[in-house]
Amino acid sequence: MTPSRSLIVVALVVCGSLAARAEEKSAELDHYGIPQVKFINERIVASWEEAGLRPSTDAADGEWCRRVHLDLIGRIPRVGELKAFLADKSSTKRADLVSRLLGDEYEDEYSRHWTDIWTTVLIGRDVTNERVNRPGMRQYLRRALSKNIPYDRFMEELVTATGANANRKDVDGFNGATNFLSGKMEEMGVENGVQATAKTAQIFLGLQVQCTQCHNHPFNKGKQNQFWELNAFFRQTRALRKRGGTDDVQWVELVDEDFAGEGGNPEEAELYYELRNGLMKVAYPVFVDGTEISKSGYLPAKSPEGDSYGVHRRRELVQLIKASPYFPKAIVNRMWGHFLGYGFTKPVDDLGEHNPPSHPELLDGLAEKFREQSFDLKELARWIVLSKPYALSSRATTANVRDDPSLGEKPKFTRFYLRQMHAEELYESLLTATEADQAARGEEAAKRKDAWLSQFVIAFGTDEGDDATTFNGSIPQVLMMFNGDMIKNAVSTGKGGFLDKIAGSSMSNASKIETLYMAALARKPSGPELSMANQMVAARKGDVVGALQDVWWAVLNSNEFIIKH
Repeated sequence: MTPSRSLIVVALVVCGSLAARAEEKSAELDHYGIPQVKFINERIVASWEEAGLRPSTDAADGEWCRRVHLDLIGRIPRVGELKAFLADKSSTKRADLVSRLLGDEYEDEYSRHWTDIWTTVLIGRDVTNERVNRPGMRQYLRRALSKNIPYDRFMEELVTATGANANRKDVDGFNGATNFLSGKMEEMGVENGVQATAKTAQIFLGLQVQCTQCHNHPFNKGKQNQFWELNAFFRQTRALRKRGGTDDVQWVELVDEDFAGEGGNPEEAELYYELRNGLMKVAYPVFVDGTEISKSGYLPAKSPEGDSYGVHRRRELVQLIKASPYFPKAIVNRMWGHFLGYGFTKPVDDLGEHNPPSHPELLDGLAEKFREQSFDLKELARWIVLSKPYALSSRATTANVRDDPSLGEKPKFTRFYLRQMHAEELYESLLTATEADQAARGEEAAKRKDAWLSQFVIAFGTDEGDDATTFNGSIPQVLMMFNGDMIKNAVSTGKGGFLDKIAGSSMSNASKIETLYMAALARKPSGPELSMANQMVAARKGDVVGALQDVWWAVLNSNEFIIKH
């Protein structure tokens, strides 16, 4: 073989090898050998082709690392975590990082973050409801989420809970799960479970039934009788106020009791509701799909003759929810919305024929795969964050600029949609960026966070107990509202503070500035940014600490810090 021919053969072999490795890496990065991720990618790509859209390029490693830390554990990555990820040359490093974030190493942070999320979903941010014990709710959620209990069991424990809602030395039978219903079982002095009915359907079935409390829904098939038939499942449940040495409510005990019916016949324990024309109608427990259960208001028991009778309505409700196709679809839709910014429907808790999803086959398929995976929430999270749409850059292109759900269009997920951090995520990210998180754990830290968050809460006082926040993401506003020595020391130039340690290190000025950018934005400063920072150092005439403080405040005040991108 001639030298030239040998070179051609070698080149072909090398090119073939490189192409094979590139193809192998591309396939691995496409779905990491996870069938559910492959399923997501195939359905999403098909929807792009159908719509004539091309996706943005993939996000840079630093962007993706920051994004996945925020979404899985509720904070930006520390500088060391970010540098380790960027230095990793493995083709599976993203899957490996997700495994770590979902594993034992980050169990506490994962459960803390998702406790924040589920606390807001289940009981809201309003801390003034005296019938809800937030520490008790959080204690239950931390335990359940750290153990990653299956989602169907999670729902069951919340919907069927009994016991005391506060963990006190003078209280027996504590069960933090009772806080889901303890504040929803009394309205206008009548214990009829209107809020319990509305929130259970909304959260666990993705059905907005609250409008049908007083009338048939004007835009969908929801009927007034369906609301009260669902409400009938809660009529054996009572929330008993328990008081200590003062007149203030100290805790609530959730109990199940026989329900005699509003007509006084426990054998067929009915309730009555009023139509808009003033007529009264009767309702018995019937699920949203039309499935009826026993009309008895008695709890399960045996007669003197040994015959069984009665029914536990809430437990029957749980079994019906588990079997409903809405149950897995509701949580898949909610989780997709958490990670991608938009669910398949808007809002995420409003499923039904009147509100068709953007990707029906994907929603139905993921829901079924989630059921097959034994309702494992961590696995569902893994599938979504390793999917193609989650990996995309947030930068729009001419090929996908019309994919803009903020204008009312259904999302196509051709890019990662920019969105603001939640207030809780900003709080934790500021602690992380300034290294103040090392001393910010425990119940006292949770109370400080609640006190800070409460400044933004608006309680609407609706029948569903809705609340929202006025949090607008202004970093100056946020930093001024932070209180306590922990944060003051972290953002100050005092001895032992974050900036003091950076300034006193042996790094060059450029490296110190780079560290600040990496800590807050998960990237190095651009050329113009570094030039401007060096000008600040020069203007300070050798006061490196003061110059770094100027840079630090500028970075924390940037939109880039507060935005998920």
